[in-house]
Amino acid sequence: MQILLQGGLVVDGSGRPGQKNDILIEDDKIAAIGQIAPSSAMRVLDVKNQVVTPGFIDTHSHSDLEVLLRPQVLPKIMQGITTEILGQDGISLAPLPKQYISTWRKHLAGLDGDSDKVNWEYETTANYLNMLAAAKPGLNEAYLVPHGNVRMEAMGLSNRLATETDIQKMQAIMRREMEAGAWGLSSGLIYTPCSFANRQEIIALCQVVAEYDGCFVVHQRSEADTILESMAEIIDIGRQSGVKIHWSHFKICGKKNWQKAAQIVDLLAKAKAEGIRVSFDQYPYIAGSTMLGVILPPWVEDGGTEKLLARLGDIKLREKMIYDIEHGLPGWDNFIDFAGLEGIYIASVKTKQNQDVVGLNLVELGKLRGKSPYQAVFDLLQAEENAVGMIDFYGNEDNVKCFMKLPEMNVCTDGILCPGKPHPRLYGTFPRILNKYVRQEKVLNLRESNL
Repeated sequence: MQILLQGGLVVDGSGRPGQKNDILIEDDKIAAIGQIAPSSAMRVLDVKNQVVTPGFIDTHSHSDLEVLLRPQVLPKIMQGITTEILGQDGISLAPLPKQYISTWRKHLAGLDGDSDKVNWEYETTANYLNMLAAAKPGLNEAYLVPHGNVRMEAMGLSNRLATETDIQKMQAIMRREMEAGAWGLSSGLIYTPCSFANRQEIIALCQVVAEYDGCFVVHQRSEADTILESMAEIIDIGRQSGVKIHWSHFKICGKKNWQKAAQIVDLLAKAKAEGIRVSFDQYPYIAGSTMLGVILPPWVEDGGTEKLLARLGDIKLREKMIYDIEHGLPGWDNFIDFAGLEGIYIASVKTKQNQDVVGLNLVELGKLRGKSPYQAVFDLLQAEENAVGMIDFYGNEDNVKCFMKLPEMNVCTDGILCPGKPHPRLYGTFPRILNKYVRQEKVLNLRESNL
């Protein structure tokens, strides 16, 4: 079948000004672009006064489980996304050794969801990608090997530094998964077990990725108080490994850190001048979303979700958690410090009995439950087995616009497909860029909007 899109303004993503052209589609592929005479064999669509552009690419997505359950992934298709990158933040579905299935499902639930409708015994990225292909997704899907999964397979979930033997095991796993069709490595250095790794471990894995000309996509250790040091670490990983660096959901968290934008831009420029390949993605909001468990000090998750739940049941350890949250720990991004109890909202829970807390901030949660916000949060995480999503307000518009205008930027949703009240970026990221930042505020023009 032939379809002719006639008379539209074609913006092709190259950065060139849009041109009025026709587009002929034949057998689901673009056959010609130019001035094309219609024929009776064609279905002609009049797209005058409309923009025609390639499908958008969501470089940070959490559809890893959703695409197996609802392959259309409607929140993405409906905003023009036709390609998304899975396996983000260093914790995703594959690889997954069978002995870790139970604890890993709990660990992932607040980020990627959970379901008994999936056969979780796939073990490797190759088998996961086969499942993905069999589901016939509505989008093009690419996968990053998650650092946490690799570490778990090689050395478990405990908080310890990798030995040389551990690193060799991880490198072998990385080669296996890259050979299976992965596009690179992801890490989430605020999420366990990724957060237990030192720089040398990550460099060793990135050296393997560089062999395949892949990329290292990273939620860096800090997006708040030590963001400059964190960026320096990632740049050094690129320097020593030769890998391409891509920062996930680039931002600055916390009012006391907002003034660091100029220093951050300078770090990017110096890395590029040195020949290190750097880029980042960004969603156009001043609030983020992740699993509520990140508000806990990292030691609480040492050993996996079952250990976390056990620690939440210990009154004395709860007191230590509160102390660490209120006083901070070196190198730890403390969400309550930069967003505040009143700036963190419950986005999703998995059980029916706690649906009444969805949409409340942590102060409101405490009032509803008749206890302190801390104790109410601990009770909720324990009751939901850590499968709680949240939205946190951390940023300001000036920094969003500053980073948006950089040539290293591309747009992402970081959309979490949770029940309840998900972050609007799941559905609204690309329309918001076009409406707010292109049409209304003219921060970007259409051809340079990096969609």
